[in-house]
Amino acid sequence: MKRHLIVALGVALLATPTVQAQAQAETARTGPLQTTAGTSLPAPTGKYPVGLASLHLVDTDRPDPWVPQDGPRQLMVSLWYPAMKAGTRAAPYVTPQESALIVKPYPNVPADTLAKTRTYATVDAKPLTRSLPLVLVSPGFSFPRATMTSLAEDLASKGYLVAAVEHTYESAATTFPDGRTTTCAACAGANTEERGAAIAKSRVIDLSFVLDRLTAKSGWGRLVDRSRIGVVGFSAGGNAAPQLMAADKRVRAGVNLDGSYNPKQPTGTVRGPLLMMGTKENHTPAGDVSWVNWWPKVNGWKRWLSVADTDHASFTDYAVIRPQVGLPAPALDGERAVSITRTYVGAFLDRHLRQQREPLLDKPSKDFPEVTFWPEPASRR
Repeated sequence: MKRHLIVALGVALLATPTVQAQAQAETARTGPLQTTAGTSLPAPTGKYPVGLASLHLVDTDRPDPWVPQDGPRQLMVSLWYPAMKAGTRAAPYVTPQESALIVKPYPNVPADTLAKTRTYATVDAKPLTRSLPLVLVSPGFSFPRATMTSLAEDLASKGYLVAAVEHTYESAATTFPDGRTTTCAACAGANTEERGAAIAKSRVIDLSFVLDRLTAKSGWGRLVDRSRIGVVGFSAGGNAAPQLMAADKRVRAGVNLDGSYNPKQPTGTVRGPLLMMGTKENHTPAGDVSWVNWWPKVNGWKRWLSVADTDHASFTDYAVIRPQVGLPAPALDGERAVSITRTYVGAFLDRHLRQQREPLLDKPSKDFPEVTFWPEPASRR
């Protein structure tokens, strides 16, 4: 967790510290980078049009853990859903204020670039009226919730209700309906194991609160199948995913995308089904010790996958955005990285929330040579 807290501060602004240095050196050598007016994400692959709603939720029973003087904990939630037909108004990616803060370290990237990012959801689409499986999404530390849009839109296009939670003051930028934009107050703390544990604990409370609101008998709760709820987390959100499953039995399945665990050694067993998927550089049995410690404690269905030629941000929208704005990126093509994440996360959720077989998760596939299963297939459950 400590490593990812450090890395996230750089990656959330589109690159790791190493990549930032490379970008600065390239700019010094060749002059300012030429960028396009905006960026775009890969199109969803499912059959349904996608709608997007933004929710502002206030937990009146809990003060904000990072800025107590702010009063009750306030959260912004993006809710992607399968629609009857596409609406007429395109959904924004981030606000202009958020875009400016995210790209601030990169003077060659126009401040409003991310605000112009093309998405595929619309904000005035009518949702399907049947019961839907619900997937909670928790982004990385300092990563805005919008950075999980490619995955969320794809899941929604395949019939999932997807709720990405912005953990206020843990994000580079969060804009509220009244126009104010908060920054990452939690980033000011020392990167210790205790800090990582506190972040995970706070996120579990955030996610359970959002789940309470989304499973109420009115509003969006009318669309939620309460027997089919999962969580997908990236980085700090991935650390929180199995901890949410332990604390909230409503959540049946979890995914950790490249998140180190904190504590490094779990207390007791970890409830599956659980998919752990990360970079090949850091998440093999010779890499992250926290994954090595947690793996034998997972009780039930589990898979541990690593993806070659990726870095931490390859599991987010930044996989495709970085090269579009002229920033260095890892060897694996961004659209390929997004496709791998969508395919394996989608197969996992289909298997455990929809009871579909999904043989992709049973052994390595020739269609995805970048993906390695750990440990060797013969020794897996």
